[in-house]
Amino acid sequence: MKGILKRGIQSGLSLTWTLGKIIFPITLIVTILQYTPVLPWIIDWIAPLMTLLGLPGEAAVPLVLGNALNLYAGIGAIVSFDFTVKEVFILALMLSFSHNLFIESAVASKVGVKFWIIIAVRVGLAVVSAVLVNLFWQGGKEMAQYGLISNEGPEPTGWGEIVLTGLETAALSIVQLAAIVIPLMIVMQYLREHKWMDWMSQKMAPFTKMLGVKENASMTLVAGLTIGLAYGAGLMIQAVKEDGVSRKDMTLVLIFLVTCHSVVEDTLVFVPLGIPVLPLLIIRLTTAVILTATIAYIWNKAEKNKKKDTRKDAVTHEHTYDSI
Repeated sequence: MKGILKRGIQSGLSLTWTLGKIIFPITLIVTILQYTPVLPWIIDWIAPLMTLLGLPGEAAVPLVLGNALNLYAGIGAIVSFDFTVKEVFILALMLSFSHNLFIESAVASKVGVKFWIIIAVRVGLAVVSAVLVNLFWQGGKEMAQYGLISNEGPEPTGWGEIVLTGLETAALSIVQLAAIVIPLMIVMQYLREHKWMDWMSQKMAPFTKMLGVKENASMTLVAGLTIGLAYGAGLMIQAVKEDGVSRKDMTLVLIFLVTCHSVVEDTLVFVPLGIPVLPLLIIRLTTAVILTATIAYIWNKAEKNKKKDTRKDAVTHEHTYDSI
């Protein structure tokens, strides 16, 4: 057990360092830019588009950074601004569906799913979910409290105080990240070394059937759900080769995973932002199941119709031959 704890802590610290190198500078830079004319000018220019999503103009910054880089870059930008709980929830929901677009979509293409399909699904879900939440949720108007990071206090004056505020915000965001990532990696290490991942893969078989895919895709599904697309790419590609997952099943699994992957980590990282994370998880899971099952149903029905047409053509050809 001590060995697992040690390796889990090492993995957690390593991941915190890797992600911290992204979050820290972005949080610092964005915080400083708020007090310059550059960022306000960009925000004013994009504000009309953000209004359609129920967001202020400055919400474009975490959305762009989260999609271009990763989820943690988006979170680093979120804590640099003052948003309401509803606005943070919309941002978290959008970034849950659509983050790290280029890397994760490239991973999807390596296992046989077209790049543009993944992009379209993720961006489409992000936009639609934001519009729906904005229309139907009337609460969340209080200001979000970012855990250790306080939004209260006097405005910094002078470059010294501005830089100090940026450093403080960035440092606290790393502390909160470590508090989540390290325990998470210890748990993941325990699950891997005690073969719980294999057990989960077996138990996922009925669920994969519900989604309309075969049982041999269950390991790929577990890998994506637990460690995500980017980190689980190697395991997923290996599962495709060794388990003989068909292109159809892999497409359906990837559609599910780009909608809802790394469910534990990608949900817990939003806890310090002061939003209800359980609805976030439920929305992601429900959307992924409904979308994947619907596409599987349409796909299967199209295949059956195609087989019927093929048999009809064969019968017609046989009758023509007999008459001659």
